[in-house]
Amino acid sequence: MARKKAVPDFEHSLAELQTLVERLESGELSLEDSLTAFEQGIGLTRECQAALAQAEQKVQILLERDGELQPAPFDADPNA
Repeated sequence: MARKKAVPDFEHSLAELQTLVERLESGELSLEDSLTAFEQGIGLTRECQAALAQAEQKVQILLERDGELQPAPFDADPNA
């Protein structure tokens, strides 16, 4: 039996957040709809922040050697 994710994945939450921002920026929503969208956006932002924090913890665990964090090179843009 496969376990269901309790929290939607990061990419899905980020895409929903982007859609909400675009709707808010359009200026076509009523005040009530804008507040609802804003509230949803805050929730999605928190989900994304939690997912990023969890990923950061996993990276730190993977990089840890003999109880000490070992620096590892990171090139964000390999074409640069």
